[in-house]
Amino acid sequence: MRVSGMIAAVAASIAMAGVSIAGVAVAAEPIKIGLSGPFTGGSSSMGVSMRDGVKLAVTEINKNGGVLGRQLVLVERDDEAKNEVGVQIAQELINKEGVVATLGYINTGVALASQRFYQEAEIPVINNVATGSVIPRQFLPPDNKSNYIFRTSASDAIQSVMIADEAVKRQGAKKPAILADSTNYGQLGRADLEKALATLGVKPVATEKFNIGDTDMTAQLLRAKEAGADVILTYAIGPELAQIANGMAKLGWKVPMIGSWTLSMASFIDTAGPNGDGAMMPQTFIQLPDTPKRKAFIEAYQAAYKIDRMPSPVSAAQGYDSVFLLAAAITQAGSTDGRKVREALENLNTKVEGVVTVYDRPFSATDHEAITGNIPVFGLVKGGRVVAAHPEDIAGDKAIRVKPKN
Repeated sequence: MRVSGMIAAVAASIAMAGVSIAGVAVAAEPIKIGLSGPFTGGSSSMGVSMRDGVKLAVTEINKNGGVLGRQLVLVERDDEAKNEVGVQIAQELINKEGVVATLGYINTGVALASQRFYQEAEIPVINNVATGSVIPRQFLPPDNKSNYIFRTSASDAIQSVMIADEAVKRQGAKKPAILADSTNYGQLGRADLEKALATLGVKPVATEKFNIGDTDMTAQLLRAKEAGADVILTYAIGPELAQIANGMAKLGWKVPMIGSWTLSMASFIDTAGPNGDGAMMPQTFIQLPDTPKRKAFIEAYQAAYKIDRMPSPVSAAQGYDSVFLLAAAITQAGSTDGRKVREALENLNTKVEGVVTVYDRPFSATDHEAITGNIPVFGLVKGGRVVAAHPEDIAGDKAIRVKPKN
């Protein structure tokens, strides 16, 4: 009887040990996070920079113990800036890989086509580059119970107002022309820009469209010039933007070129060369070590990837910050459950010091935009780099701009 009792006790101990070991194994499983963007093609300078910023943040977090005692693991996929590829990737990351959240999206069209699958699965998405104004409003209540789409980039609604104000108020332009590509990004941005100009009582003298891959903008530029345009406003991606700058140089036509943040891309700066100098654009981050956090980030990025100039500093910084926001939400939730993480993002109770800004309750149940209009500043292409267009914007206490409290 005593022997059988001992056997039972040992068996029970082994069973309990098994449960304990299993629990440790589960607790040690990594947290899988999706990472989707264009890592090849015309948008790759944005995608690669974003990816590398995200990876840098993940490495830092993992070195410090991870999140909830678990390591973060990225599941990377190249969406090639194609809507249909983005859709396939979203389904794969959700159904096959089991990610708890996804970071990324560079292109507005890809985001709008893909993020609905995360919404249906109740898995948070942090758009850290795509800027289409509708992106975080695609699934608003009451039509949807909750919204799982967040953003850490400056929306086109913000940028278009900045562009219009710079052109009309600051530089005195009276006859703007708009050149925008035919993608969702270009056409939604063009619409936002027209609205922003209308509030200033200004109507474009020409509105021109072109396709991805176009290399000759002569016809569009001639129509704008003949209409008397005194400034060119742009909404497009880097390679085509360079063709606008180069086309203006061929025509011997010198008017300011002001556009969305993509004028800061390496694919614009390098392809346009000296013709790109003077181009201006809104920026949430300029590669300047004007705060200790930014200095450390720039140095870490340069050391990790053996480069001096980031291909797309904005993309790198916003990608980096998005990881720390997600990590803070998972920590606060004490879980990777999508609903709990969404609720934590909407009610973050700790400040997150990022590269772009200090995030102090950046989101709420009704506001999933981390960036407000007071945060971006204007950049200027000069000598192959982006510098501050208005140095007073980054001087002293203006180096870090924060979202106003609700």
